[in-house]
Amino acid sequence: MAPIAAARRALGFAAATIALSLAAPACADTITVFAAASLKEPLDEVARAFEARSGERVRIAYAASSALARQIEAGAPANLFISADVDWVDYLEPRGRVVGQSRVNLLANDLVLVAPAASAVALRVAPGFPLAQALGAGRLALADPTAVPAGKYARAALERLGVWKSVEARIARADNVRAALAFVARGDAPLGIVYRTDAIAERGVRVVDAFPRDTHPPIIYPAVLVAPASPAARALHRFLLSPEARAIWARHGFRPPA
Repeated sequence: MAPIAAARRALGFAAATIALSLAAPACADTITVFAAASLKEPLDEVARAFEARSGERVRIAYAASSALARQIEAGAPANLFISADVDWVDYLEPRGRVVGQSRVNLLANDLVLVAPAASAVALRVAPGFPLAQALGAGRLALADPTAVPAGKYARAALERLGVWKSVEARIARADNVRAALAFVARGDAPLGIVYRTDAIAERGVRVVDAFPRDTHPPIIYPAVLVAPASPAARALHRFLLSPEARAIWARHGFRPPA
């Protein structure tokens, strides 16, 4: 377990470094976005397209939605927040940190069980499936199930399927879903639970099976403006829903919310 612990410390340090770098006032002509780690590849692409069209500058901090929401609550200089679940936007709204009526449900995702690309493990996700046995002497990589959306969705699904208790003591907790994905890709964990889009983005893993959508709350990514919202931030907020952006989201495996 030493490699996993070391990776968690390194990733935690990186997240803290990002937070510190954003603690200074942002340039007036820069839009700062706080976004769930699972959005990195498509949101980077969307931001480049927006910059090319608008002439504005965009910088993005990626981390767990829980960590980003708490930073926004503490006054971090974000202009836009995209969470991997509705809970953390719900958390911020009564605290006066987001612009009223600016929330839009941007994207939806799915939850999958992954293994290292070279692994031969075969499992069908179903009630009572033998997940603990499939782990062997290893652990199940999850984003922190107490706070991080991907981990919370995973725990809900495993509880619904009746297998959470069998693996609860064998979780390799990661700071965010991309850290959990990295544990599996490196072979530090034999199995992990991540979003389908994460599995698409990482060649070092393969999808063992998908979790039925009715085993967990809908995976919705809301986007919300952080108060006070500049005209440039409002323009980017609108662009996220544009046909050009939607084509990018779809190419990376995201789907529109139901």
